[in-house]
Amino acid sequence: MIRKLLLGFVVVLVVGLAGYWRFHHPGRPIEAAYAGSREVTLWSTTAQVREPVATVGFGERVNILERFGDQARVRTASGVVGWTSQDELLSAEFWRKAQDLEAETAKLAAQARGRTRVLSNLHIGPARDSPRIRQLDRGVPVDLFEREAIEVPSASPATVADEGTPGPRPDAEKPEAKKEDWWLVRAHLPGSSTTEGLTLAGWLLGRFVDLDVPSPLPDYASSAEMRIVAWFELNRVADASGAAKPQYLVIGTRGPEGQPCDFRLMRVFTWAKQKQRYETAFVESDLCGKLPMRLTAATSPGGNVAFAFEDWSKGTSQMRTYRMYQNVVRRVREGGPAPERRKHGRG
Repeated sequence: MIRKLLLGFVVVLVVGLAGYWRFHHPGRPIEAAYAGSREVTLWSTTAQVREPVATVGFGERVNILERFGDQARVRTASGVVGWTSQDELLSAEFWRKAQDLEAETAKLAAQARGRTRVLSNLHIGPARDSPRIRQLDRGVPVDLFEREAIEVPSASPATVADEGTPGPRPDAEKPEAKKEDWWLVRAHLPGSSTTEGLTLAGWLLGRFVDLDVPSPLPDYASSAEMRIVAWFELNRVADASGAAKPQYLVIGTRGPEGQPCDFRLMRVFTWAKQKQRYETAFVESDLCGKLPMRLTAATSPGGNVAFAFEDWSKGTSQMRTYRMYQNVVRRVREGGPAPERRKHGRG
């Protein structure tokens, strides 16, 4: 009798230890993953009645211990174990690609700056069906580097939900493929309760970004029917009070998004000291320019500055180079500078 009791006790102990090991022991990780939302909550169980056990911030590494349906049991760097949806996690390979993209943009010169206009998806590539890195809130500062004109895909429920553009009617004739602007950006994310502010690179739909164009450039560009694509401070000159006034190169285009050229128009706005206002000192309107714009900054107030870009207006790639001193701009051609082209006046 005692022997049977001892045997039963051993069986119960083994079962109990197995259950404890199954539900409480961290186990060996299957693979690493990273939190893909601003805050990812870890839960005590996959059941409907559950309690939060921890919160991890975007980009924090966790180890996946097991999977159950669409749920994953993970362990944080501090050793806390909990359950979360696998949709909340980014794979290690995907995270590496996102980090490589961030490292690439860190070496580039920003062509423009702005802020997200609406809630926006940051993608790993310039396409609506490209995997999403993260969703950005409205008003997130972004630096813009590179533009791609991408064909708008046929409408589908996922497409409409993702980017908010309705498609054509099923009975309509197939129109010419439309294209939309995508920009490679670097987003400056605010801090959260678990992470400090960080930067993250990816691709955004261009119309989801409001450019922070300095005043009064938008008014001058509007009078020239120019949609600003990017702008650059060339140098600075003193105004009547001795304060430094920036002089700008502004590039843009006309018409809708999705055009083959990054920009077709170029204006240089200089400060007129006597009139105390900006004037259009230089105009080019026969371009098919491609970013990036390459600038050689002035080393002294009002000093020489050069800018150059790749031009496709003649069907092949050619570099165009310009030089500026004070408010004089000239295009540099092979064999010497071309005669200056200047236009004074407002806008």
